[in-house]
Amino acid sequence: MSASQSDVLVKLKVNGKDYERRISPRMHLADFLRSEVHLTGTHVGCEHGVCGACTVLVNGKSVRSCLTFAVQVQDADIRTVESLGVVDNLHPLQQAFWEKHGLQCGFCTPGMLMTAVEFLAANPDPSREEVAEAISGNLCRCTGYQTIIDAIISAAQTLRQGRAEA
Repeated sequence: MSASQSDVLVKLKVNGKDYERRISPRMHLADFLRSEVHLTGTHVGCEHGVCGACTVLVNGKSVRSCLTFAVQVQDADIRTVESLGVVDNLHPLQQAFWEKHGLQCGFCTPGMLMTAVEFLAANPDPSREEVAEAISGNLCRCTGYQTIIDAIISAAQTLRQGRAEA
């Protein structure tokens, strides 16, 4: 895509790596992540900030990347689902989602995981009710939420044990 005169220079740190691109000032962060950085784990569902599939962390706080312009997060530290783990070394949340069947189609999973990362950082020993409240802004059409809650509770236990051992 050729640059136009209205394009702006954006510098973002995504998953610890610096990126600099000339983009339209109206490009959403989700589109930047997917088309400019080629990190496709961030899903775009409703494009209205309702479903939570596009949730990423910006400076440690969850945001809807479909509603956030990339220029708004200039110089921010952005974490996507790709920052969590890889197949041979899953993050405790990813492992728990797999073990507790916290996903089915997987479309909502990246947003659920990033929401849970922020939540567990603030509340490492949550109740089921607190987990349900924390993920209430993320929609899932497949699981009925109980297995997602089970997975987050399980991951919290694993993360607490890891902190205790460290």
